[in-house]
Amino acid sequence: MKTSAYGQIVERWDIQFLKNLCVPGGIQTGPFGSQLHQKDYLPVGTPIITVEHLGENRIVHEDLPRISDEDKDRLSRYIMRKGDIIFSRVGSVDRRSLVRNQEDGWLFSGRCLRVRPDPKKVNPDFLSWFFGLEAFKDYIRRIAVGATMPSLNTEILSNVPIVVPPLHEQRAIADVLGSLDDKIELNRRMNATLESMARAVFKAWFVENEEAKGWKVGSILEFAELLSGGTPSTQVAEYWNGDIKWVSAKDVGNAQGTFVLDTERKITHAGVEHSSTKILPELTTIVTARGTVGSYCILDESMAINQTNYGLKAKEKDADYFVFFSLANLVVQLRQAAYGTIFDTVTTRTFETSEVVIPPVSEIAKFNQQVQPMMEMILSNLRQSRTLAALRDALLPRLMSGEVRVSVDG
Repeated sequence: MKTSAYGQIVERWDIQFLKNLCVPGGIQTGPFGSQLHQKDYLPVGTPIITVEHLGENRIVHEDLPRISDEDKDRLSRYIMRKGDIIFSRVGSVDRRSLVRNQEDGWLFSGRCLRVRPDPKKVNPDFLSWFFGLEAFKDYIRRIAVGATMPSLNTEILSNVPIVVPPLHEQRAIADVLGSLDDKIELNRRMNATLESMARAVFKAWFVENEEAKGWKVGSILEFAELLSGGTPSTQVAEYWNGDIKWVSAKDVGNAQGTFVLDTERKITHAGVEHSSTKILPELTTIVTARGTVGSYCILDESMAINQTNYGLKAKEKDADYFVFFSLANLVVQLRQAAYGTIFDTVTTRTFETSEVVIPPVSEIAKFNQQVQPMMEMILSNLRQSRTLAALRDALLPRLMSGEVRVSVDG
């Protein structure tokens, strides 16, 4: 019985070192710090990605540093091409993203490593999915060097073993996983459009509307109840691993300004009863008060929160989305007031002294009615994407091991 380094039974498939599957010089570290400095970054130019831009097998296009044409020519050996796979070189060494058409011609930074597969030997999409195996991630974390800050180098990455099915099977596997991932990405883009539309409606009605000048301005707490949270004792096992979702600042950050569907940790009813946490109703807006301060989201169901968050629940019926977008707009104001940096902390006084437009209840209800279909579509897309991601993640190890076969030609 032939078994890979990742516990896969691979009787029919070959196992190769990564260096044998790449073009000559295909595994390469990004430019040294002396070759490129932060002062070289420009508002326009060719993007250069770093670790923060490595998403779930996709490169994140937000907050991209850019360099001049002269620097691009000087650093041409670090240009990315479609089919390259970019790894984090330090820290989260299991992070990787596939370079697609949109990123062809961009550059990668010194905190990254580039893998350039030889398409005659391995399908780049398949290889990037292989790198997404949890077993592979565990393996790469174990062999990374450095106790306090794990890091990879070209030698370590060159000698990782890769399970290599025939090319036609690689393509079939990549097509199955890619179709699921493409639908998730389509949902993400659709949600980004819907969010922009809903924000534009709020801005038009309550920020730029000339009639709004006659409306009252006051604290957000005039139309929203402020709710706090807490943490059950971690020393009492019966308070944890229950069925009540418990929102931390990390969960809010992961929601990225929309609905939070799940939480990293869950608590029991006993945990609620014996702590200061409370179960907040659905459509409560959550904002982080510590850690990554000023992140926000909205609950898709009743959940508890910890003390790093505040909840804001509408006092009137059919006003929850107005509260959500009012808070979102308030966060933007506070960020701008702090000259581009987020305010240090959120307290009760932050909300008490906030200034937001307070329109008539009838206007709030009309706004809620206008944006509700958009928000419900966002929530539906998020739920679908969660289901697709679970299916993709469940299929990944089975396809890679040959346990599940796909129909192929050839």
